[in-house]
Amino acid sequence: MFFSLIAIAAVIALFVIVSRQQNRIALIERELGMLRGLVQPGASLSAPNAADAAQESLPEEAKAAAAPAAPLAEGATVAEEVVATPETAEGEAVAGPWTKGKAAPVQSAAPAQPATVAEAPAAGSPAAPKAARQTDVETALGTRWAVWVGGIALALGGLFLIRYTIEAGIFGPGVRLAMAGILGLVLIAGAEFIRRTGFRVSVQGAAGAYIPAILTGAGAFILFGTVYAAHAIYGFIGPATAFALLGVIGVATIGASLLHGLALAGIGLVGAMVTPALVASEAPNPWALFVYLAIVLAATAAIARIRDWKALVAAAFAGAGVWTILYMVDAPEVNLAAVLFISLATLAVLAFVWLGLFLVTGRDDAARGFDWPSIVPGFFIALSALGLSVDRAFASAGDALHGAILLAALVAAALYRPRALPLVFAAGIATLLIYLGIIPPATIGADALDVGLDAQPLASSDVLTFRIGVALGMIFLAAGFWAARRFAAAAPLRAACWAAWGVIAPLVVLLALWLTSGDIDRDLGYALPALLLALAFAAGGEWIARAEEPPLSGGPAVSFALGGAGVAGLLMLHMAFGSGWTTLLLGAAAVVPALATRWRTYPVLGWIAVGAAVAVLGRVTFDPSIVGAASLARTPVLNWLLPGYGVPALAFGFAAWQLARTTNGRPRLAMEAASALFALLTIAMLVRHAMHGGVIDIGTVTLAEQAIYTLIALGAGAILVAIDMRSPSSVLRYGSMAAGVVSASLIAVQHFVVLNPLLTDESTGTVPVFNLLFLAYLLPAVAAGALALYVRDKRPRWYAAMLALIAALLAFAYATLSVRRLFKGEFIALWSGLGQLETYTYSALWLVIGVALLTAGVRLKSQVLRIASAALIAVAVLKVFLFDMSELEGVLRALSFIGLGAVLIGIGLFYQRLLTRAAREA
Repeated sequence: MFFSLIAIAAVIALFVIVSRQQNRIALIERELGMLRGLVQPGASLSAPNAADAAQESLPEEAKAAAAPAAPLAEGATVAEEVVATPETAEGEAVAGPWTKGKAAPVQSAAPAQPATVAEAPAAGSPAAPKAARQTDVETALGTRWAVWVGGIALALGGLFLIRYTIEAGIFGPGVRLAMAGILGLVLIAGAEFIRRTGFRVSVQGAAGAYIPAILTGAGAFILFGTVYAAHAIYGFIGPATAFALLGVIGVATIGASLLHGLALAGIGLVGAMVTPALVASEAPNPWALFVYLAIVLAATAAIARIRDWKALVAAAFAGAGVWTILYMVDAPEVNLAAVLFISLATLAVLAFVWLGLFLVTGRDDAARGFDWPSIVPGFFIALSALGLSVDRAFASAGDALHGAILLAALVAAALYRPRALPLVFAAGIATLLIYLGIIPPATIGADALDVGLDAQPLASSDVLTFRIGVALGMIFLAAGFWAARRFAAAAPLRAACWAAWGVIAPLVVLLALWLTSGDIDRDLGYALPALLLALAFAAGGEWIARAEEPPLSGGPAVSFALGGAGVAGLLMLHMAFGSGWTTLLLGAAAVVPALATRWRTYPVLGWIAVGAAVAVLGRVTFDPSIVGAASLARTPVLNWLLPGYGVPALAFGFAAWQLARTTNGRPRLAMEAASALFALLTIAMLVRHAMHGGVIDIGTVTLAEQAIYTLIALGAGAILVAIDMRSPSSVLRYGSMAAGVVSASLIAVQHFVVLNPLLTDESTGTVPVFNLLFLAYLLPAVAAGALALYVRDKRPRWYAAMLALIAALLAFAYATLSVRRLFKGEFIALWSGLGQLETYTYSALWLVIGVALLTAGVRLKSQVLRIASAALIAVAVLKVFLFDMSELEGVLRALSFIGLGAVLIGIGLFYQRLLTRAAREA
């Protein structure tokens, strides 16, 4: 059963690896052929001139395709350049003899020599690439598949031979193992012999079936199995010897890949990484394991660097990382020195072996982006550091210090090798997870996290954690800003990454330590470091800006630094002051970046002011009373609501004014919107406070509260229209209309039906004028009417008409309900009945309002108002004839009809004069 599993695994592994690397082998063959052709004595020296002459007669597209290859990038191999131009590999230009009319036959039956550059097909000839792409099935079966399956069969044959001799009892264990070892060596020797004789197949599609590589892989596979059987099955050799032999075979196989390609390197790497699992020991030694892994890793990285095999070195880093994590998880007693050794050795291999060649060749690291294989060691080393810092078994023993050393080493390696940028991301993310894990859940709201108040943080917090956090914050700050200044001119994106982590890591550490061990309400001990951070970030941003090209342009790195200064200032205000002063000072702080635009035109300054406005809006959303409901005074107007909303409104207005004279743009528009919104909120909240006796945080939604929401929605609609007129945007256009539609919907449903005091019998207040009706009906009527006038020529006609109609209905409702309150007092429920004088007053009032609407409609040339006037007068007529006639008595009934008749006759005379005047003018 064991040998069957090995056979199946071997078939799958060899098939996948070899099939995916056939194209790479073909390209390497072509590279060698080109190099050999360049040094042959018969090579034509006039080939470049001939190529230039041939290109003169080509069209522009063909010239671009046939242009001479650019010089190789520094540090790049010839194989990399060949990959960039997917030509047919050398030795594949000829189809099989059974393929007719596709390509010419091979000229010589002797062992094929590599074709020279002069013998390659012309660049403009379509025949060569066309023939190279037309690989028939018979060629593939007879050349590539036969060789691949043959190599797999040889490897399995060696194993089956051993199995047969065991079952038949022909030879003893020692002879069987010797025969298997000899077979493996013979295969490797045969592969080398074939390679040295210059073996090459000049048949289309057969170059991928490189026989020496396949034979070498089969031999290495057999040798792996032989050594393992000698140790695990028969016990001929001890663990140390087996470990050493398997390691030597793996490393040697990886070394042989320099001659035979990436597939063989993969086989050797798999064997080398599996070796520690195959060899069992009663007293495992972590140092032996990790020293062995370091040697394999260094050898693999060196070979991968020579051939630029990124996938190979990434796999090697992954293997070492997996072994490290498995050791930390499974070992009964973890040797931290060994863990530090393999982690630091991994970073050393990355920095000095894999990425070391870049400096040797003088390559500009900053202009080359990042090295993606660096993601793998960064992930595993950061995971190790996270385990040492978060796991309570390690943290209680003081092992968090070793985790901090690993994180600092990641930052140092990223500084030393700029292309290893993923390392700083790995270190930063691990630091964030560690210090966010020490925050007690109850501190940030146990209800929101669905945990109990006695829930414990994910990581332990002690004096060592505090000191490590301070050290890591300083490391990220110093390294981030130094690297950001270093790359600010040549690589702005790289500089931005460094500046971002130089800001994020210290802020998160400070926040976590404050929430863990500080006073949440007020703590000057943490406010001072927050202030120092804000000053350091601001100074660092200026320092980085002076290194930019052109200087002081305010690129992304500067934006991160100054944005971090703003966040640090926000934390400082929260730590140093109470709720009320924090909101007030935070609103006033929006002036600072706006004033800074007088001396610096950094785009981020305006957005920092916008961020302050957003922070204030978040605070008042969380606590509308500014200082808490219990601390809010009940005195109307002169309480914390006035400065809490008024000061930010004034500050935002000044910031908008300042930005309009310096940087302008979207931040100025946002600040204008914030100023208008907070001005509206100031009025609304003061009115609400006065109406509710100083209490504004009642649980149920009342008509007064709904009126505030309606006013905010109408104000937002007006603000968005104003911004859209200055800086047109489809989002602003449709957003302003959506705000108006939402306002109309709230009025129609909430004001007129659900919360109408006629239906709810809610108290309208004791103040005669400034009462609930004033807030819920008159103010929205004025706001809707003003908005309708403002958008008449700026929005569709139906939108302005809708707002005008809503304003008219609100005004009508206010007047009617005010009459009701005049007769009924504070409570005006419909079921309290109607008096005769009250009934007559409604008729007179509606007629007066109808006449007023008619006059306004004529003066403003608004058909909507005139139609509303006609509808209201029609309602009054119906009321007089249907209701007043039966309900009123005596003089009131007479006056009702007399008044109605006078109004209607007056309207008729008014329209006659209006039409006569229009006719004369016509």
